[in-house]
Amino acid sequence: MPEFDVVSLPETDHVAEGDTAPDFTRPLVNGEYWEDRALADVVDGPTLLLFHPMDGTFQGTYLYNTVDDHGWSDDLDVLGVSISTPYAHKRLLAERGDGVRIFSDPGAGVVEEYGLAHEIDGMTGITESRPAVFLLDADRTVEYAWVASEHPEFPDAEAIGDAVADLVD
Repeated sequence: MPEFDVVSLPETDHVAEGDTAPDFTRPLVNGEYWEDRALADVVDGPTLLLFHPMDGTFQGTYLYNTVDDHGWSDDLDVLGVSISTPYAHKRLLAERGDGVRIFSDPGAGVVEEYGLAHEIDGMTGITESRPAVFLLDADRTVEYAWVASEHPEFPDAEAIGDAVADLVD
């Protein structure tokens, strides 16, 4: 098992429970194609919005394996956001993330707007997202929020599942 240094991330003013999730327009990728879509046009019911580092990182892989393991995309819309390209998202969705669609945010503008920007050590000029989970209602009100405070850190799947059950029941 590889060992990782745990690094505390700086405080951030991120989107929180009770806030309205900011709207944005980016390419939204499914397993077959992508097109520019606005978050406001896509959210029409309970939605799990997942921010993750670049596709191929173990945090992203873990997150989508967790979505698959819990079948969350059967109960609500699951949308991801990462700085990876639509091509990388298509490869990721071919392997995992059943029923998931992912927004491509290569300039990290959405990541920054949500207060999740994280500069990667040793990769000058690359900003990616710290892992984060937002459960939205049909009006984009954040009903549940989790944002990583250290690297690596993973969300509590049981807490997410409880929040999903509370919102969809």
